[in-house]
Amino acid sequence: MKAATVSEIKKELKHRSPDELLEICLRLSKFKKENKELLTYLLYEVDNEEAYIQSVKNEIDQQFSEINKSSFYFIKKSVRKILRNIKKHCRYSGKKETEVELLIYFCNVLKNMSPSIKRDQTLYNIYLRQIEIIKKIISTLHEDLQYDYNLELENF
Repeated sequence: MKAATVSEIKKELKHRSPDELLEICLRLSKFKKENKELLTYLLYEVDNEEAYIQSVKNEIDQQFSEINKSSFYFIKKSVRKILRNIKKHCRYSGKKETEVELLIYFCNVLKNMSPSIKRDQTLYNIYLRQIEIIKKIISTLHEDLQYDYNLELENF
């Protein structure tokens, strides 16, 4: 079965009743955890972005505290997993400011982690790549926000 395009789905959803839309959303939420997480964000957290960012930061802290630091191999795997999680939360939000906030926080925690990321080239490259991504996103934001975030970036 070939999936329909977004525009085709949008046209079809316009012709459905509110009860049918509710049923479709509930059925969609049963299939994947990510669908349920996105619906949770859209229903409960979209109005309070600061609280959402703080909850994701708490989750990042939790994940960093659970990293197995016995070897850099395990650290790299865990850091990549944390980064995937952050990217997923950024997609849910869809706001560039949220993405910048979370990536800056991730880089701060990663930079201050022990053992130092400078002892492993792959970890250090992950860090540098995220800094470049942050700079690219910042360049698309409003000038006032650019100034504020660039001040934060100077600490790196």
